[in-house]
Amino acid sequence: MPALHFLDSARKEFAYYRSLGDKTFAQVEDADLFRIPAPGSNSIAVIVQHLHGNMLSRWTDLLTTDGEKAWRDRDGEFEPMMATRAELLTRWNQGWDCLFAAMDPLVPADLERAIRIRTETHTVAQAITRQLAHVPYHVGQIVLLGKLFKGELFVSLSIPRGGTARFNKEKGM
Repeated sequence: MPALHFLDSARKEFAYYRSLGDKTFAQVEDADLFRIPAPGSNSIAVIVQHLHGNMLSRWTDLLTTDGEKAWRDRDGEFEPMMATRAELLTRWNQGWDCLFAAMDPLVPADLERAIRIRTETHTVAQAITRQLAHVPYHVGQIVLLGKLFKGELFVSLSIPRGGTARFNKEKGM
């Protein structure tokens, strides 16, 4: 894949997963954002805290400092700290804003640059790929929790159940 296409594709994928989270938050009641579905599991808010910490750590000074910042408290990210939707959305947006602020100036030549994450050497392309696995994993958890909490009232974020034929027809398939 040409490098410029990879960067454009990565930006598009990140934007898509951000939108899935946004659309889930819009459907979920405030209380459900903080609801712990089972002992030992995480609420939507805790998942957002973790993504916030991860994205700030990985994307701040991407090309010049280790992606695991000394100021990050990863273990603390899994303790409930937020109490309002506004706090949750602020952290969600801060994480994404940091990610895109670091990605937007990247050019194809940057993809082969060596950076570190927890002292392990990665190319920038590898670090982006790593985030394209990590972030959607957690966004999927957020969407699943939204579906569980809303039940039949959850509006599908993709092709709705039983809607494949209609979708394909609309696409001219």
